[in-house]
Amino acid sequence: SPGLRPGVAPRKGDASTDGSRPPGEAGGYKGSEKGTFVLTSFSASAESVPGDQVNLNLLRDARRVTANTWREEYRPEGVLDTGTSGWSPELSHEGPVHLTVTFAEPIDPAKTPFLTTQVNFGIHAPLVAARFEFLALTGEDDGSELPADLIPLVEKPADQRSADEQRRVERYFAAHSEATKRLQIELANLEERKKVLTEKFTTMVMDESPEPRETFILERGNYAAPTEKVTAGTPEVLPPPPEGAPANRLGLAQWIAQPSHPLTARVAVNRFWKTLFGSGLVRTAADFGNQGAWPSHPELLDWLAVDFVESGWDVKSLVKKTVMSAAYRQTSAVDEELLARDPGNQLLARGPRFRLSAEFIRDAALQIGGLLVPRIGGPSVNPYTPADLWREISHYGSTPATAQAFIQDHGDKLYRRSLYTYWKRTAPPPNMAAFDAPNRETCVVERPTTITPLQSLVLLNDVQLVEASRAFAERIVSHAEQDGARLRWAFKECLSRPPSEEEFVVLASALSRERQRYAENEAAAREYLANGESPRDESIPAAEHAAWSQVAALLLNLSETVTRN
Repeated sequence: SPGLRPGVAPRKGDASTDGSRPPGEAGGYKGSEKGTFVLTSFSASAESVPGDQVNLNLLRDARRVTANTWREEYRPEGVLDTGTSGWSPELSHEGPVHLTVTFAEPIDPAKTPFLTTQVNFGIHAPLVAARFEFLALTGEDDGSELPADLIPLVEKPADQRSADEQRRVERYFAAHSEATKRLQIELANLEERKKVLTEKFTTMVMDESPEPRETFILERGNYAAPTEKVTAGTPEVLPPPPEGAPANRLGLAQWIAQPSHPLTARVAVNRFWKTLFGSGLVRTAADFGNQGAWPSHPELLDWLAVDFVESGWDVKSLVKKTVMSAAYRQTSAVDEELLARDPGNQLLARGPRFRLSAEFIRDAALQIGGLLVPRIGGPSVNPYTPADLWREISHYGSTPATAQAFIQDHGDKLYRRSLYTYWKRTAPPPNMAAFDAPNRETCVVERPTTITPLQSLVLLNDVQLVEASRAFAERIVSHAEQDGARLRWAFKECLSRPPSEEEFVVLASALSRERQRYAENEAAAREYLANGESPRDESIPAAEHAAWSQVAALLLNLSETVTRN
């Protein structure tokens, strides 16, 4: 098998090696032994004691990765995530191959003399690198991030390059330069969207066995003790399936959706009511059985269910009818007497008031900031997430479902509706988990609703929300010339009502305080504004922009902003 020599090259003073073996001496990558391998990840931790595996809490960030050869689709920097990208040498390369990783911060061998590394080969290939070694080196990496055949062209003066050479340089620059990175991302996202809209794609299809498996009642749940044989059927207390319905999943679906079914429409209507009012007409939305709650308004539930079926199961019509009702359009203000009499608003004597769900909070912040991408459909996306979240809860795999790494998307994918956010079954997005979003291990009809300090920390510090505040500040500044008009518009944009005089004074005071703070420390302003990948309006002075961003963050963090009133 080929020889792999990933060199670990910290800056001077990071670690030491005897240097007795020059790079490339061990192993080879030539002749009849050539094959394909993909190194999908490299990680390292430095500690004061030896370890048998990398310490996930002490992982060393990398500043630079180079190699002496690579295939264009598997560039060296691909080893810095644990997803499905990686580094793979060019098959035409003769001789040893090596990869050099330069750490972002020096390693002090006196304090942390033990360096633990881990490499993974997570893409199926004919070979993995069975022979390789690690070298810890000091100094600076003198390798290049450019392909070997491009270096002579870059070093050659521009006026001495041929037309073909100039085109090669320009194409490489356009594809890999930091200056064109935003355009590269936008182009890649557009190409993916076109592919989704125009090309075929695979989907999971359920297949029925020609001979259904026999099923038995098990004695005390013991699979080794089957008793009475059972067949497919529906509860006798409910209407029978439609005539001719097959005894399979199709027949079950036809039975559930038949207009005479007493539960389907009622359950659906009750869940939509719960979404809009915070509590269903049947308070136990997940239980319509004999242990569930009795409907607070049974005749209303029946009427809505019948109307839903007769409309052709028209969800949009049902929602419109509900939100235009007098019950929904009431104020949520309540006096002490009514609150004591009806704390859960089961009598519908006031408008609904409840905290928005996690997805709605994120989407609302993006909408207020002018960042939300409302496009319908398409594949799931990976917006911002903190740290190496999936590594603790996932085995190493070669697909998105089994990958250890959350590979963040870029461009407009960061701002798509939360409906399209990719969820790891056991690890929901942290900024939504803080607002009671559940994991996907079990079906959850009713989420708990909590109010915790952690939620305020998310609203004030999560990169998605900080970026939304920055973008909202740009909208505020561009809306009017006078501070007063800007503050009143921003308040109404967030809360759908004008501020009281007391509220206006608080906002004006906050703006004055933040202006002074950032005027005295413009570096802090620029650091705050650097959050998020959306471009900043550079026409707004940094200190002024940061001050308005803090006002925007204050508004987005208000209880009234994240509450349905």
